[in-house]
Amino acid sequence: MGKKYEASKAKVEEGRAYELESAFKVLPETKVAKFDETVEVSGRLGVDPKHPEQMVRGTVVLPHGIGKKVRVLVFAKGEKEVEAKEAGADYVGSDDLIEKINKGWLDFDAIVATPDIMGAVGKLGKVLGPRGLMPNPKLGTVTFDVKRAVSDLKAGKVEFRVDKAGNIHVPVGKASFGSSKLKDNFMALMDAIIKAKPAASKGTYLRSLFVSTTMGPSIKLDAVEVRNLFK
Repeated sequence: MGKKYEASKAKVEEGRAYELESAFKVLPETKVAKFDETVEVSGRLGVDPKHPEQMVRGTVVLPHGIGKKVRVLVFAKGEKEVEAKEAGADYVGSDDLIEKINKGWLDFDAIVATPDIMGAVGKLGKVLGPRGLMPNPKLGTVTFDVKRAVSDLKAGKVEFRVDKAGNIHVPVGKASFGSSKLKDNFMALMDAIIKAKPAASKGTYLRSLFVSTTMGPSIKLDAVEVRNLFK
C-alpha cells in the first residue's frame, strides 16, 4: 500500500491550490485501493461552534447520489406506515422496532419518524444520538411527509455539520463516478453550506477546502475560486 500511495501522491503537486476543473480531473486517478473508494470533501469554516448561533448544520440531496444503498428505517403507524413501505423504506414499524433497537439491532443507515411517535422514539436517544441516527425535524427526518423523506435519503441525501474545531467532512460520491459527477455533487454541497452560513459568522467563511478518496492523498482546492463562484 505504501508504494501505491506514494505513486498516487506523486500525481498531486505539493503546495498547489487546485482550481476545481484540475482538481476533479486528477482526483479519480489518485485512488489507491482495489475497492471503489468514497470521495470526501473536508474543510475549515470561519465559525466558532462553541456558540450556538454559529453552528453550521444541514442536509443536501446530491444530484448523483453517494453511490451507496441507504437502508432507511421509518417509525410510523397507520396510513404513514403504508406510505413508508410504498416509498421504499427498508424497515417500517413502531414499538416492535424500538424494542429491537434497544436489544442492540442497528442494521440501518438512516431513520425517519412521524412527529406523533417521537415521544417513544426519544427513549432511544442514548443509543441513536451518539451514532448520529436520531431523527431531527431540522434535518427533515421528523415529518409527516414520509414519502419525500424516504425518497430523499434513498436518492443520496447527506448531512453536513461542523465539528468542535469548525471543520466539515462530507462524502460526495465514489471514485468511479468520474470527474463531472463528482464536481456536480461538490457544487451542490458547497451551495448548501454557503446558504447555511450563520449571520454571526464574521470574516472569511470558507477558509480551506480539500478533496480526497478514502485511501488517497488530499488535494487542496482553491478556496478563493470557490468563494467567487457563489458570490
